[in-house]
Amino acid sequence: MKAIISASELASDLAGPRPPTLLDVRWQLTAAAGSTPFDGRAAHAAGHIPGAVFVDLDADLADPPGPAGRHPLPDTDRFGTAMRAAGVSSDRPVVVYDGGPGWAAARAWWLLRWTGHPDVRVLDGGLPAWEGPLASGTEESAPGDFRPVPGALRVLDADGAAALARTGLLLDARAGERYRGEVEPIDPVGGHIPGAVSAPTTENLTETGHFRPAAELAERFKALGVTEGTEVGVYCGSGVSAAQEVLALTLAGTPAALYAGSWSEWSSNGSRPVAVGPDPQ
Repeated sequence: MKAIISASELASDLAGPRPPTLLDVRWQLTAAAGSTPFDGRAAHAAGHIPGAVFVDLDADLADPPGPAGRHPLPDTDRFGTAMRAAGVSSDRPVVVYDGGPGWAAARAWWLLRWTGHPDVRVLDGGLPAWEGPLASGTEESAPGDFRPVPGALRVLDADGAAALARTGLLLDARAGERYRGEVEPIDPVGGHIPGAVSAPTTENLTETGHFRPAAELAERFKALGVTEGTEVGVYCGSGVSAAQEVLALTLAGTPAALYAGSWSEWSSNGSRPVAVGPDPQ
């Protein structure tokens, strides 16, 4: 099963006899204090791919912020209710998209795959890649029947992430300056988990915002330390952009675990060690 789908493939599938369930997961990280939060629901109402149902990342794809991070994994029952309300069924393909660079869409992809949905793809390039018509207003979908069962993908906790940084390969998907501790606009302290390797998500994409070809991604991750048999994990600020890196690794043929709490959980506990400075590689 492919993990991504092109805009032309999606247009063909939507016109076919068994169109996929389409989820609009547009979301943006608001970093600066006092800045206006991005309103994904309003963006959806202003223009979306026809048939797409809006899914709110903060409300539907995460639990409230707390000790487990800014975007803890959602309560399974609540997540299932949200997915069924959006029309998700176990026997129908799902396509998710956002406004780029694939962070939010990958979060939805990862959650659905983690909870057992067999056929989920991310629209490569997000909404900017779509060349068809847009619809306005809101969409309603017939209720789906998806019942999430967690466990299909591997999840790391803080101790597991620390151990993997020592015994395998732990990738930090944030921007390099946050990894190095030069700036930290959101979390209590800058820096990274000791032993983690800097691997910004921006390098998974081309200049047009599409995922790089699988062979290029494989070369990228090989240069970062991925070899056959390497156990790989990924974290970011709160477990959202890291899902895009897990998706990129999947395209490259490498399974990877997600540290869901990520830096927002790690840095909230003052007893955990923090490393700063350039990549040890």
